[in-house]
Amino acid sequence: MKIWIARHGQTDLNRNRRMQGLTDCPLNEKGIRQARESRQNIGDVHFDAVYASPLQRAQLTGSIIGGVELSDIIVDRRLIEVDFGRYEKRKYYLMGPAMTAYWAFPKLFPPPSGVETLDSMRERASSFLRDLEATGSEKNYENVLVACHGGIMRALCGYLDEAPDGLHWERAKNCEIRVYEYADGKHSFLRSYSLAKK
Repeated sequence: MKIWIARHGQTDLNRNRRMQGLTDCPLNEKGIRQARESRQNIGDVHFDAVYASPLQRAQLTGSIIGGVELSDIIVDRRLIEVDFGRYEKRKYYLMGPAMTAYWAFPKLFPPPSGVETLDSMRERASSFLRDLEATGSEKNYENVLVACHGGIMRALCGYLDEAPDGLHWERAKNCEIRVYEYADGKHSFLRSYSLAKK
């Protein structure tokens, strides 16, 4: 089974370089265009299932890249973005030293009060993927799309990379897709798709 992990397209909060977290901001025009271009980039792939976060930016991205109706998306709360607490909607460069240090070096600095912990991110990512692996094996899925967010994507990819700390902290661009294969209980990274800067 191939597992395609996609970050959502651009929103106005992304464009304005603000922390987005649980704020349910829709894709903007560029974000919709990015999702359409991503679909073109991957070619004529048929997805046996498309999963997405409850937030609308992830669901619309999943619908477009996955080539399915919004009503066909399997919504899973474990894919929601990281809870940034009081840092929601703050400018990236105005978060203050505690949050800036945590988000840049999360293994060295603790999360500020009210911000989701690494353990929480890893637990929900691994729980979702273990369930997906079981379902995919049972239903003989070949390709599954998971549309999510830049924060939780770090834990999802960490699990699939089989990273010792369960994290892949490299930031994903809007509509970046990372493709993994799950076979015989093992994961392997296959390739990534990114859009050209415009």
